[in-house]
Amino acid sequence: MKLFVKGRKSVFKTLKSQIKPEDKTIWFHCASLGEYEQGVPIMEATKKVYPNHKLVVSFFSPSGFEVKKDNSVGDITVYLPLDTPKNANKFIKLVHPSLAIFVKYEFWPNYLFQLKKSNIPTFLVSGLFRENQIFFKSYGSFMRSALRTIHHFFVQDEASKTLLESINIENVSISGDTRFDRVYNQLKQDNTLDFIADFKQDKICVVLGSTWPEDDSILLEYINTSSDKVKFIIAPHEVKPARIEDLKMNIEKNTVLFSEKKGKNLADYKVFIIDTVGILTKIYSYADVAYVGGAMGKTGLHNILEPATFGVPIVIGQHFENFPEAKKLQELKGLFSVKMALGCSAILFKLVNDDDFRKKSGLIAEKYIQDNLGATEKVMDYTEDNL
Repeated sequence: MKLFVKGRKSVFKTLKSQIKPEDKTIWFHCASLGEYEQGVPIMEATKKVYPNHKLVVSFFSPSGFEVKKDNSVGDITVYLPLDTPKNANKFIKLVHPSLAIFVKYEFWPNYLFQLKKSNIPTFLVSGLFRENQIFFKSYGSFMRSALRTIHHFFVQDEASKTLLESINIENVSISGDTRFDRVYNQLKQDNTLDFIADFKQDKICVVLGSTWPEDDSILLEYINTSSDKVKFIIAPHEVKPARIEDLKMNIEKNTVLFSEKKGKNLADYKVFIIDTVGILTKIYSYADVAYVGGAMGKTGLHNILEPATFGVPIVIGQHFENFPEAKKLQELKGLFSVKMALGCSAILFKLVNDDDFRKKSGLIAEKYIQDNLGATEKVMDYTEDNL
């Protein structure tokens, strides 16, 4: 909360010092880090198509801004001031964007009305709508009027398009999800991590990514009883010392931390706990099997597309109702959902020990990514034709 409040105090000062009245800008707004990652492919494409424009990236959440404030794709990265008429007017006057792009969701009425008033084209990209949202309720007329200020909606699926059409919004294209383009681009990067290779050797590697304590509760039994042919890399969502220490105490295998790896023979260890951030995507390139956290409890499933792009079969918890990509990949049998420790151990055992099953499931995950590429291109084609 301190970051949320403190970070907003200097926004207007930052904008005034970094944007001149004659500058051309394009504004991207992201709720948090996940939406930022979703927007990156379009941001990068925009910089190529409009090299003379400054990219302004705003965040609502500290979990996005604090991670990306110094290394965002944008030229200027700020918090979005709270949604009041005064703030919206001041922000948009200082930024004066040629185009405003909102990623996935977050619809701030005062900003949207001000953009409309200023004749600034506004797009929603990778949009995802559900029936229980206020726009589709009898009492949602005010929010519907805010939604109608948007020039064009690029949505992920047919269901979102149908919902928008049910409230007479027709300016909608099904473009898909730009996250597929984002994770696919990772294949073009250098994903080498020598210390992970030193640790893995020729063993089957199970990567447990973005895990929470509720994930630990169903994973520890399998970790502690697994054979010597399996090695585990655990990258917890939170890397606070107390969380790491608690996790390590409950593991009966020979365990090493990222922070203490120097001078160690990593090949001697069975479990590698990554008590740092920013390298999980590269680690997935070494995985034979991935467990992705967040769906065992109510915190929200983390990114399953990152391991999928490397052709890795995926295991998750039970709560993923609002994640269409997980539902689809489960249907295709590239992803497996578990409710309890027994079921988790059973599917991990099968994936580790049945080579054909593991490879087939991984190929399904990889093909799913490849079949859903192209959202960025659709957005950019429309942008170039209509600006």
